[in-house]
Amino acid sequence: MDRVRIRGGARLQGTIPVSGAKNAALPLMAASLLTDQPLTLSNVPGLVDIKTMADLLAAHGVTIAKTDDAALTLTAANVTNTTADYELVRRMRASVLVLGPLLARFGQARVSLPGGCAIGTRPVDLHLAGLQALGARIDIVDGYVEAQAPNGLTGTHIALAKVSVGATENLLMAAALANGESILDNAATEPEIVDLGQCLILMGAEIDGLGKSRIVIQGKDRLSGADYTVLPDRIEAGTFAMAAAATGGDLTLVGPEPELLGATADSLGKSGVKVNAGDGGIKVRRDRPLTAVNIATAPYPGFATDMQAQMMALMATADGTSSITETIFENRFMHVPELQRMGADISVDGNRAEVRGVKALKGAQVMATDLRASVSLVVAGLIAEGETVVNRVYHLDRGYERLVEKLAAVGAEIERIPG
Repeated sequence: MDRVRIRGGARLQGTIPVSGAKNAALPLMAASLLTDQPLTLSNVPGLVDIKTMADLLAAHGVTIAKTDDAALTLTAANVTNTTADYELVRRMRASVLVLGPLLARFGQARVSLPGGCAIGTRPVDLHLAGLQALGARIDIVDGYVEAQAPNGLTGTHIALAKVSVGATENLLMAAALANGESILDNAATEPEIVDLGQCLILMGAEIDGLGKSRIVIQGKDRLSGADYTVLPDRIEAGTFAMAAAATGGDLTLVGPEPELLGATADSLGKSGVKVNAGDGGIKVRRDRPLTAVNIATAPYPGFATDMQAQMMALMATADGTSSITETIFENRFMHVPELQRMGADISVDGNRAEVRGVKALKGAQVMATDLRASVSLVVAGLIAEGETVVNRVYHLDRGYERLVEKLAAVGAEIERIPG
């Protein structure tokens, strides 16, 4: 099994191109099921999760052509199978996003209950309740969601019990082909949802309220194909910003605007890091000691749970004590014992971690437990004294395109060791 070896202490300086957003590309790929015409997506990152979604769509009968390194054309003209098997769905939770499109277009879907990172329960109850409100019959049989809507879906008013990105995406796609108007209240407002909605509009959907908690969708009989460019990955950009901050570096992140970082940029600013627009992207620089800051994860526009582990690694050597509260997932502190192995002074009480900054971290053998935890250990390794080896880095391949190469290009002493 591959490992990543890092010798800490190098200051990151230079330019990093930010890849397309995985969390936008996956629902956009699923949206190809809504039409029999080609959907061409550009700026698609080369990640394991993207391949998993491509394999799943191919199993449904979608043809996928790779037109260049970062572009895919997906055509669902001859869908022959509306079952999403466990062997594919278990690899990645986002696989459940085929449920809404399959049901809306074909009147039926059989989708395995999903898998993914072991960061706590992430039930699909909200997805299912919303689809039932749209008129679907839902049964859970032998670990599969069996959904039926032989006469199509009917627009309705859906108030999500809590904010859910995945449920918002699934219901947005399903409602685009429902009969009549749908109102989705308490919808998630993430940029990736806005990206999906904008693509659906290009495909012929009528949607108002993207980026707000109330989305209104006028259902259409059919959608067409489109050409669409995936937005830059704000989590990747935020991760590189954390790496620049940790090492006292000076990086330009090409692609995203500073506004895309949202609360991540605000927290970095409070800790003494300069985050500004510049040179076609975001300029991140730290030239004074880090100051401890408190953060609590929250749905967008709050501090993203996907940035929590990286922030903890950054705060491990900040001046003072920081409080990090995780409100989204109940099991997302699994990186704490690994950071402690490197000398971090962290104590956990329920969903709150207290991080007391130390003068330096020490290199160590550490183990990745999930996608964001794995990259937090890379950030820690960049500033640790001596050598850090991160094991089980297949997690990184799910969400970071060419991470090692990108960091090495801006001065990090980092290499991937084949297993």
